[in-house]
Amino acid sequence: MHGRVKVRTTEEERERKKKEQVLKMRAYRAAMTRIQKKRSLGELDDEMLGLTVQILLRNPDITTLWNIRRECVLRKTAELQMAMEKDEARSKQEVGKEDESDNPKVVKEDESDKPKVGEQGDGDKKAGEQKEDGTKEILAQQLQSIYKTELDLTEQCLMVNPKSYNGWHHRCWTLEQNPQADWQRELQLCNKYLKYDERNFHTWDYRRYVSDKASVPAEQELDFCTEKIKVNFSNYSSWHHRSLLLPKLYPNEQQDRPMSEHKLKEELEMVLTAAFTDPNDSSAWFYQRWLLGSGAHTEQKATVAAFRCWPHKAQLSLKRSHPELAQLTVQLISGQKTLQLQPWTSVNSEKNQWQCEQAIEIDPSQDYFLDVAGQRMQLAVQPSDQSLYYFVPPHATSSCSKELLAELQTQLQSCLDLLEYEPDSKWTLLTSALLMRAIDVSSYHEQSLTHLAKLEQVDALRQGYYQDLSARWTMEMALAKWPTSSSYPQLFELPTKMSRMPYAQYLIVADKISS
Repeated sequence: MHGRVKVRTTEEERERKKKEQVLKMRAYRAAMTRIQKKRSLGELDDEMLGLTVQILLRNPDITTLWNIRRECVLRKTAELQMAMEKDEARSKQEVGKEDESDNPKVVKEDESDKPKVGEQGDGDKKAGEQKEDGTKEILAQQLQSIYKTELDLTEQCLMVNPKSYNGWHHRCWTLEQNPQADWQRELQLCNKYLKYDERNFHTWDYRRYVSDKASVPAEQELDFCTEKIKVNFSNYSSWHHRSLLLPKLYPNEQQDRPMSEHKLKEELEMVLTAAFTDPNDSSAWFYQRWLLGSGAHTEQKATVAAFRCWPHKAQLSLKRSHPELAQLTVQLISGQKTLQLQPWTSVNSEKNQWQCEQAIEIDPSQDYFLDVAGQRMQLAVQPSDQSLYYFVPPHATSSCSKELLAELQTQLQSCLDLLEYEPDSKWTLLTSALLMRAIDVSSYHEQSLTHLAKLEQVDALRQGYYQDLSARWTMEMALAKWPTSSSYPQLFELPTKMSRMPYAQYLIVADKISS
């Protein structure tokens, strides 16, 4: 009927979309065929750039097309650079000729009243310099135009897909090529994209890259994080960005905490509010867990966990894997004697347990010290076979001040209160267990394991994780108590009900292990 829009039936709509899809596919194949042909012929020209734009604006995730664009950009910039060098060389030649004409070897007396050649050439010289500067400026503008085209394209593509790895990578690459990149503009672009989606981790990663290039103060970035968190607590990327800034702004000298205790207390207070706003959201809980963790994992040096030395070999265990132990100096020192132990061979895939087969003369009446890359520790004598050994249990927690301890106890009580209303809240159960260990490992050991057992039921998909965590905590407690037992160091009794055996490298000092 006249004056009314025809409403397509479902079948008609399906057929229309099918035809559109066929046309798009044909156009895509034709464009890709043309692109591949031109690439094989080395035709990296403006037509090639135009063909890639047509496809990338619809699908920014075709890596090959971005690679081709980079080839085109490198070709065009190289040609411009060559043109600039030729122009500069030509200008130098012209200046040389003008200098020769300014200083003639013979000047006739009857021509003395005439304007000299040099006087006539000053204007030409200035004109030549202006022409040279103008040419340079034009070439520089053309160069910047190439970079701007790439930046504009990535911006359009990121509007299509803000999480395009290829789009963000190409933007970074373009900026790296341009010595006159406008980093402040890029920072504003990050602000713009984070308004669209404040949780886009691609934008946060790009912001870290840009803020580093723009030398943005860490304090300013921390304030920006705080604003974004206030807008939306459920912003894992912002919490993560915050965790990278705080250790730089508020370092902890002992390195047993991620930051200074004063700032740590403030962060714990803030994150508790966020976590309790939505107990089922993981972002704040993850950040709180990082706050409760130890900063010791940031250590890069090889830290000795245990050492055992016999007359024919030595074994060395490290707290963490260290693939380059062969590059470290390991010495056995007794009085004025120093024996360098080498070579070392890894005996496990974790690279935290090493063995050295070497003849070693041991006198039980002497005092022995082990020196590993400057770390010196005193060795004890193993009564059973007159061997030497060293052992220090893993640190389950770090010491804290009274003020921080009071804050941890307050947070634990808040978690326990919340569990009365939501007994199956997995994040509250896990956080309360972590708080218990941060306050007093020994006193809360059994209760923290009870919480993990409850988590195996509440969060069955991660049952194996909770079992492994329980085994680690159990082993830490057993190793901490071992030096005070009568069987130390000859016999170590493995705790029961463990899904695996963590910290196995610590047991090299024992003669026997019983279960």
